[in-house]
Amino acid sequence: MPIGAQPRGARGTVGHPYSALNLRLAFAGFGLVTCALLAVGLAVVGARALAVVAAVLAVVALVDVVVIQLRRRHAGRAGPGRRSLFS
Repeated sequence: MPIGAQPRGARGTVGHPYSALNLRLAFAGFGLVTCALLAVGLAVVGARALAVVAAVLAVVALVDVVVIQLRRRHAGRAGPGRRSLFS
C-alpha cells in the first residue's frame, strides 16, 4: 500500500476507519465450517474429548456469525445505499 495521502473516494479515514465486518464474517464462517467438520470427523474416529472441544469452538463461531450479522444490519440502517459483497 503506498504511503501518502488517501486516494479520492476511499471509504474511511485515519480518525474513522472503515469497518472490517465483512472480513470477520468470512473468517467466522470458515471457522464454523472447519470446526463443525472437524468435530464430526473426530467423533467418527472416536476422539470424543477432542470432538467436544471442536464442537464448542463451532458454537462460538456460530455465535460470532450471528453477532456480526446483527452489527452489519445495524450499520446498514445507519448508512443507506452502502452495499457490500455479503449484503
